[in-house]
Amino acid sequence: MKFGISLGRLNPAFFVDATVEGDKLGYESVWLPEHLVLPALMEGSPFAGEDHPPVPPTTPVFDACGYLCSLAARTSTIRLGTYVYLLGIRHPFITARAFCTLDVVSGGRAEVGIGAGWLETEWQAIGWDFKTRGRRLDEAVDVCRRLWTEDVIEHHGEFFSFAPVAFEPKPVQRPLPVLVGGESAPALRRAEERGDGWLGMGHTLESAEPIVKRLRAARGPEFSITLGADVATPDDVRPWEDLGVDRLIVAPWRRSPEAVEALRRFADALL
Repeated sequence: MKFGISLGRLNPAFFVDATVEGDKLGYESVWLPEHLVLPALMEGSPFAGEDHPPVPPTTPVFDACGYLCSLAARTSTIRLGTYVYLLGIRHPFITARAFCTLDVVSGGRAEVGIGAGWLETEWQAIGWDFKTRGRRLDEAVDVCRRLWTEDVIEHHGEFFSFAPVAFEPKPVQRPLPVLVGGESAPALRRAEERGDGWLGMGHTLESAEPIVKRLRAARGPEFSITLGADVATPDDVRPWEDLGVDRLIVAPWRRSPEAVEALRRFADALL
Protein backbone atom coordinates (compact mmCIF):
# COMPACT_ATOMS: atom_id res chain seq x y z
CA MET A 1 0.00 0.00 0.00
CA LYS A 2 1.16 3.50 -0.89
CA PHE A 3 0.28 6.41 1.40
CA GLY A 4 -0.42 9.96 0.27
CA ILE A 5 -0.85 13.09 2.39
CA SER A 6 -4.03 15.17 2.10
CA LEU A 7 -2.98 18.82 2.00
CA GLY A 8 -6.64 19.78 1.68
CA ARG A 9 -7.15 18.94 5.35
CA LEU A 10 -4.29 21.16 6.45
CA ASN A 11 -3.86 24.87 7.05
CA PRO A 12 -1.78 26.21 4.12
CA ALA A 13 0.81 27.55 6.57
CA PHE A 14 1.86 23.93 7.11
CA PHE A 15 1.88 22.71 3.48
CA VAL A 16 5.64 23.00 3.09
CA ASP A 17 6.58 21.51 6.47
CA ALA A 18 4.25 18.54 6.01
CA THR A 19 5.44 17.88 2.46
CA VAL A 20 9.14 18.13 3.27
CA GLU A 21 8.71 15.85 6.29
CA GLY A 22 6.60 13.44 4.26
CA ASP A 23 9.35 13.26 1.65
CA LYS A 24 11.92 12.43 4.36
CA LEU A 25 9.69 9.83 5.99
CA GLY A 26 8.87 7.93 2.80
CA TYR A 27 5.29 8.96 2.07
CA GLU A 28 4.57 8.25 -1.57
CA SER A 29 2.65 11.43 -2.49
CA VAL A 30 0.97 14.68 -1.47
CA TRP A 31 -2.38 15.86 -2.85
CA LEU A 32 -3.59 19.43 -3.24
CA PRO A 33 -7.24 20.40 -3.90
CA GLU A 34 -8.13 23.34 -6.10
CA HIS A 35 -10.82 25.60 -7.52
CA LEU A 36 -10.49 28.33 -10.11
CA VAL A 37 -12.62 30.70 -8.02
CA LEU A 38 -15.04 30.39 -5.09
CA PRO A 39 -18.14 32.55 -5.65
CA ALA A 40 -19.68 34.26 -2.62
CA LEU A 41 -22.89 32.34 -3.31
CA MET A 42 -22.10 28.63 -3.23
CA GLU A 43 -24.87 26.09 -3.67
CA GLY A 44 -24.96 22.33 -3.92
CA SER A 45 -22.87 20.04 -1.78
CA PRO A 46 -21.14 17.03 -3.34
CA PHE A 47 -22.11 15.00 -0.26
CA ALA A 48 -25.59 13.48 -0.16
CA GLY A 49 -27.82 14.80 2.59
CA GLU A 50 -25.78 17.95 3.27
CA ASP A 51 -27.26 21.39 2.62
CA HIS A 52 -24.06 23.38 2.42
CA PRO A 53 -20.87 23.08 0.39
CA PRO A 54 -17.89 21.66 2.29
CA VAL A 55 -15.78 24.84 2.03
CA PRO A 56 -16.56 28.54 2.69
CA PRO A 57 -15.90 30.98 -0.19
CA THR A 58 -13.09 32.64 1.78
CA THR A 59 -11.02 29.43 1.82
CA PRO A 60 -7.47 30.13 0.53
CA VAL A 61 -7.04 28.58 -2.93
CA PHE A 62 -3.79 28.40 -4.88
CA ASP A 63 -2.84 27.68 -8.45
CA ALA A 64 -2.34 23.97 -7.93
CA CYS A 65 0.48 23.29 -10.38
CA GLY A 66 2.30 26.45 -9.39
CA TYR A 67 2.22 25.51 -5.73
CA LEU A 68 3.20 21.91 -6.43
CA CYS A 69 6.17 23.14 -8.48
CA SER A 70 7.36 25.01 -5.39
CA LEU A 71 7.02 21.81 -3.36
CA ALA A 72 8.92 19.90 -6.04
CA ALA A 73 11.90 22.21 -5.49
CA ARG A 74 11.95 21.28 -1.79
CA THR A 75 11.62 17.51 -2.19
CA SER A 76 13.23 14.63 -4.04
CA THR A 77 10.97 11.56 -4.26
CA ILE A 78 7.44 12.35 -3.09
CA ARG A 79 4.88 12.50 -5.90
CA LEU A 80 2.77 15.62 -6.40
CA GLY A 81 -0.91 15.36 -7.28
CA THR A 82 -4.19 17.26 -7.49
CA TYR A 83 -7.23 16.01 -5.62
CA VAL A 84 -8.91 17.17 -7.87
CA TYR A 85 -8.15 19.66 -10.64
CA LEU A 86 -11.07 21.10 -12.65
CA LEU A 87 -9.57 20.44 -16.04
CA GLY A 88 -12.78 21.06 -17.95
CA ILE A 89 -13.16 24.64 -16.73
CA ARG A 90 -9.95 25.68 -18.49
CA HIS A 91 -8.66 25.61 -22.03
CA PRO A 92 -6.61 22.41 -22.46
CA PHE A 93 -3.57 24.45 -23.54
CA ILE A 94 -3.43 25.90 -20.01
CA THR A 95 -3.81 22.55 -18.28
CA ALA A 96 -1.40 20.71 -20.55
CA ARG A 97 1.28 23.36 -20.07
CA ALA A 98 0.85 23.52 -16.29
CA PHE A 99 1.09 19.77 -15.66
CA CYS A 100 3.89 19.31 -18.17
CA THR A 101 5.85 22.00 -16.35
CA LEU A 102 5.21 20.28 -13.01
CA ASP A 103 6.30 16.94 -14.40
CA VAL A 104 9.49 18.34 -15.91
CA VAL A 105 10.63 20.40 -12.92
CA SER A 106 9.85 17.54 -10.52
CA GLY A 107 11.71 14.97 -12.60
CA GLY A 108 8.57 12.97 -13.42
CA ARG A 109 6.58 13.14 -10.19
CA ALA A 110 3.27 14.67 -11.36
CA GLU A 111 -0.11 13.01 -10.81
CA VAL A 112 -2.97 14.59 -12.77
CA GLY A 113 -6.02 14.10 -10.58
CA ILE A 114 -9.07 15.55 -12.34
CA GLY A 115 -12.82 15.93 -11.84
CA ALA A 116 -15.84 17.50 -13.50
CA GLY A 117 -16.67 19.66 -10.47
CA TRP A 118 -19.77 20.20 -8.35
CA LEU A 119 -19.89 23.99 -7.87
CA GLU A 120 -22.34 25.37 -10.44
CA THR A 121 -21.79 29.02 -9.54
CA GLU A 122 -18.08 28.64 -10.29
CA TRP A 123 -18.98 27.80 -13.88
CA GLN A 124 -21.51 30.63 -14.01
CA ALA A 125 -18.80 33.06 -12.88
CA ILE A 126 -16.75 32.39 -16.01
CA GLY A 127 -19.83 32.25 -18.26
CA TRP A 128 -19.81 28.55 -19.15
CA ASP A 129 -22.75 26.18 -18.97
CA PHE A 130 -22.45 23.89 -15.95
CA LYS A 131 -24.41 21.20 -17.78
CA THR A 132 -21.64 20.86 -20.36
CA ARG A 133 -18.93 20.16 -17.77
CA GLY A 134 -18.69 16.42 -18.43
CA ARG A 135 -18.40 16.76 -22.20
CA ARG A 136 -15.93 19.62 -21.83
CA LEU A 137 -13.81 17.55 -19.49
CA ASP A 138 -13.79 14.54 -21.82
CA GLU A 139 -12.72 16.64 -24.78
CA ALA A 140 -10.10 18.52 -22.75
CA VAL A 141 -8.54 15.27 -21.50
CA ASP A 142 -8.29 13.97 -25.04
CA VAL A 143 -6.63 17.19 -26.22
CA CYS A 144 -4.16 17.21 -23.32
CA ARG A 145 -3.10 13.64 -23.99
CA ARG A 146 -2.39 14.52 -27.61
CA LEU A 147 -0.43 17.63 -26.62
CA TRP A 148 1.67 15.55 -24.25
CA THR A 149 2.50 12.87 -26.84
CA GLU A 150 2.20 14.10 -30.45
CA ASP A 151 4.62 16.31 -32.39
CA VAL A 152 1.95 18.38 -34.15
CA ILE A 153 -1.67 18.58 -33.01
CA GLU A 154 -4.78 19.87 -34.78
CA HIS A 155 -8.22 19.63 -33.18
CA HIS A 156 -11.76 20.59 -34.09
CA GLY A 157 -14.27 19.55 -31.45
CA GLU A 158 -17.48 20.65 -29.75
CA PHE A 159 -15.78 23.08 -27.35
CA PHE A 160 -12.19 23.56 -28.55
CA SER A 161 -10.89 24.10 -32.05
CA PHE A 162 -7.42 25.02 -33.28
CA ALA A 163 -5.17 24.73 -36.31
CA PRO A 164 -1.93 22.70 -36.08
CA VAL A 165 0.25 23.55 -33.09
CA ALA A 166 3.45 22.20 -31.59
CA PHE A 167 3.81 21.58 -27.86
CA GLU A 168 7.24 21.27 -26.26
CA PRO A 169 8.70 20.05 -24.04
CA LYS A 170 6.90 16.77 -23.52
CA PRO A 171 6.37 15.42 -19.99
CA VAL A 172 9.00 13.18 -18.44
CA GLN A 173 6.44 10.47 -17.77
CA ARG A 174 5.05 8.58 -20.76
CA PRO A 175 2.19 8.55 -20.16
CA LEU A 176 1.62 11.36 -17.72
CA PRO A 177 -0.84 9.63 -15.32
CA VAL A 178 -4.40 10.95 -15.35
CA LEU A 179 -6.55 9.87 -12.40
CA VAL A 180 -10.27 10.55 -12.68
CA GLY A 181 -12.17 11.56 -9.56
CA GLY A 182 -15.88 11.25 -8.93
CA GLU A 183 -18.48 8.77 -7.77
CA SER A 184 -21.23 9.27 -10.35
CA ALA A 185 -21.95 6.93 -13.25
CA PRO A 186 -20.48 9.40 -15.80
CA ALA A 187 -17.35 9.83 -13.66
CA LEU A 188 -16.80 6.08 -13.43
CA ARG A 189 -17.31 5.70 -17.18
CA ARG A 190 -14.76 8.49 -17.68
CA ALA A 191 -12.30 6.66 -15.43
CA GLU A 192 -12.77 3.46 -17.42
CA GLU A 193 -12.47 5.14 -20.80
CA ARG A 194 -9.93 7.92 -20.24
CA GLY A 195 -8.16 7.39 -16.94
CA ASP A 196 -4.98 5.71 -15.80
CA GLY A 197 -6.61 5.48 -12.40
CA TRP A 198 -9.53 6.51 -10.18
CA LEU A 199 -9.61 8.88 -7.20
CA GLY A 200 -12.33 8.23 -4.64
CA MET A 201 -13.25 10.78 -2.02
CA GLY A 202 -15.09 9.52 1.07
CA HIS A 203 -15.78 5.79 1.14
CA THR A 204 -16.24 2.89 3.49
CA LEU A 205 -15.07 -0.55 2.50
CA GLU A 206 -18.67 -1.43 1.73
CA SER A 207 -19.31 1.56 -0.51
CA ALA A 208 -15.95 1.22 -2.28
CA GLU A 209 -16.19 -2.50 -3.01
CA PRO A 210 -18.55 -2.46 -6.03
CA ILE A 211 -16.66 0.44 -7.62
CA VAL A 212 -13.24 -1.13 -7.16
CA LYS A 213 -14.43 -4.48 -8.49
CA ARG A 214 -16.01 -2.81 -11.53
CA LEU A 215 -12.87 -0.82 -12.35
CA ARG A 216 -10.56 -3.78 -11.82
CA ALA A 217 -12.70 -5.92 -14.11
CA ALA A 218 -12.74 -3.23 -16.78
CA ARG A 219 -9.11 -2.09 -16.66
CA GLY A 220 -7.05 -4.76 -14.92
CA PRO A 221 -4.28 -4.66 -12.31
CA GLU A 222 -2.28 -1.79 -13.83
CA PHE A 223 -5.14 0.66 -13.27
CA SER A 224 -4.44 2.81 -10.18
CA ILE A 225 -7.07 3.05 -7.44
CA THR A 226 -6.72 5.75 -4.78
CA LEU A 227 -9.04 6.47 -1.86
CA GLY A 228 -9.09 8.76 1.15
CA ALA A 229 -9.32 6.77 4.38
CA ASP A 230 -8.74 7.00 8.12
CA VAL A 231 -6.34 4.22 9.09
CA ALA A 232 -3.92 3.89 11.99
CA THR A 233 -2.68 0.28 12.13
CA PRO A 234 -1.72 -2.51 9.72
CA ASP A 235 -5.01 -4.20 10.58
CA ASP A 236 -6.87 -1.10 9.38
CA VAL A 237 -4.98 -1.13 6.09
CA ARG A 238 -5.19 -4.84 5.26
CA PRO A 239 -8.90 -4.86 4.17
CA TRP A 240 -8.18 -2.02 1.74
CA GLU A 241 -5.26 -3.97 0.30
CA ASP A 242 -7.44 -7.07 0.00
CA LEU A 243 -10.06 -5.03 -1.82
CA GLY A 244 -7.50 -3.94 -4.41
CA VAL A 245 -6.82 -0.33 -3.42
CA ASP A 246 -3.31 0.82 -4.35
CA ARG A 247 -3.05 4.11 -2.45
CA LEU A 248 -4.67 5.64 0.62
CA ILE A 249 -4.67 9.42 1.12
CA VAL A 250 -4.45 10.16 4.83
CA ALA A 251 -4.52 13.08 7.26
CA PRO A 252 -3.52 11.59 10.63
CA TRP A 253 -3.67 14.86 12.60
CA ARG A 254 -6.45 16.62 14.49
CA ARG A 255 -5.02 20.13 14.28
CA SER A 256 -2.69 21.52 11.64
CA PRO A 257 0.13 22.43 14.09
CA GLU A 258 0.23 18.72 15.03
CA ALA A 259 0.61 17.52 11.44
CA VAL A 260 4.36 16.93 11.27
CA GLU A 261 4.48 14.95 14.50
CA ALA A 262 1.36 13.01 13.49
CA LEU A 263 2.99 12.11 10.16
CA ARG A 264 6.01 10.79 12.08
CA ARG A 265 3.83 8.61 14.31
CA PHE A 266 1.92 7.31 11.31
CA ALA A 267 5.17 6.52 9.51
CA ASP A 268 6.47 4.60 12.52
CA ALA A 269 3.32 2.49 12.51
CA LEU A 270 2.75 1.93 8.80
CA LEU A 271 5.63 2.92 6.54
